[in-house]
Amino acid sequence: MAELKHPIREAERYLQNARQLLSEKAEKDGDYYNDSKYVRMAGNTAWNGVLIALDAALNVRSKMKKGQRPEFKDYQAAIAQKDNKMPRVLLNAYDLLHKSLGYDGVTRYKVVQDSLEQAKFIIDWTEKNYQDN
Repeated sequence: MAELKHPIREAERYLQNARQLLSEKAEKDGDYYNDSKYVRMAGNTAWNGVLIALDAALNVRSKMKKGQRPEFKDYQAAIAQKDNKMPRVLLNAYDLLHKSLGYDGVTRYKVVQDSLEQAKFIIDWTEKNYQDN
């Protein structure tokens, strides 16, 4: 049987995979990446890493009915209970990673890097708030 991975390390792995996609596939040219397809993939990969970390630290999924998926507002409510400054950070990360990168494929280098920094900040925050069961 495969060994279970620590969820925060798994989230960090997702973020590293996003960075690797950008460096190996997106082809940075000056202030922009050339290939929005890989920017979208990187944004979605980093966002999924954030969700893995949030699930571990906040137990949002465990509060859902079987077969039900948490919505963004569920994560916002759960994170607000732990730290009243984090909902704004989470909303910013959602807008940048999921919408701007993941959907729109924004290719501006600074926007992409800021987005990944937001992901790292949230993952680091979840590590401080994670309690191994």
